[in-house]
Amino acid sequence: MTDDVLLAQTTRHGIVESSHYGAAIVMDAHGKTVFAAGDCATPIFPRSTVKALQALPLLTEGAADRFKLPDAALALACASHQGEPEHISVASDMLTRTGFDYGVLECGTHWPLDATSTRALAATGQTPSALHNCCSGKHAGFICLACTTGQDVAHYVRPEHPVMQTIARTLQDVTGVPHTDANRAIDGCAIPTWAIPLSALALAYARFASGAGLSPDRAAAATRLRNAIASNPFMIAGTQQFDTLIMQELAPRVLTKMGAEGVMIVVLPEQGLGMAIKCRDGGVRAAETAAAALIARFAQIDNSPALTHFMRRPLKNWNGQVVGELRASSLLAQNFLPPEPMH
Repeated sequence: MTDDVLLAQTTRHGIVESSHYGAAIVMDAHGKTVFAAGDCATPIFPRSTVKALQALPLLTEGAADRFKLPDAALALACASHQGEPEHISVASDMLTRTGFDYGVLECGTHWPLDATSTRALAATGQTPSALHNCCSGKHAGFICLACTTGQDVAHYVRPEHPVMQTIARTLQDVTGVPHTDANRAIDGCAIPTWAIPLSALALAYARFASGAGLSPDRAAAATRLRNAIASNPFMIAGTQQFDTLIMQELAPRVLTKMGAEGVMIVVLPEQGLGMAIKCRDGGVRAAETAAAALIARFAQIDNSPALTHFMRRPLKNWNGQVVGELRASSLLAQNFLPPEPMH
């Protein structure tokens, strides 16, 4: 096992306050490692980073066409959204097209992750539904898939359900590693999640980026999903979220997806590259900072306000004063790290 490397550090008054270690890898669709640092072999749970891969059957099995899903819905099927009104509207519409409502969703319920939306919902005396779950778009896609393939929608989250069996086969094919009972656990939204090497996750997204190594129908599905995501970055996350901010500026050149516990993937279609990052302490903000550095480096982007912000993110106190920063490690950024700010 290769020792993990420094991904990012926070400093306060120039003194290191926190250090975030982990691993990062960049691969092409033929399995060539373009860059690797840290332990990329030990299996990790990719969590929500695999949502675009899980959405492939929505297209290959004909569900997207049967229900005439717009691009916003395809993007939401790949999303970890903040529960803002636009997200809820699209998720609800996806279900309406199948003849169901939110009562069929088995993802669980939580308040919107967007604070403004939570306050607005509470102010009207309402409580959240499963539509507000950050994974409701993905689950609405599973309902569309079940209806198209003639499956009972009940218990669709269970590993033995035909929908989850289809998802498992798809993930196994595109990552190239087994998805079996031995490496299966349960994700936050109740569906199975499988532990796989970080390298397999990067390879899957290099294939997603280019279509190379995928069957013709999956390659076409990947292209359609990439275009839908690039056209609807707000659907993928929401207001002031990393994925949305990066893609509002850089899509379709750059596509990103965060996952829980400090996992992040990046898709670079022009280069045909996939990236995967794991911050070992589960720090999402450190994974975002590392991703920004690797995007700048391997997409050769040196004039992006969004990337610059996340590579050297200012830390402010409650009075709005800048008191420190979260900074990508030089190992990842090389010459793409912004210079020290002027004082």
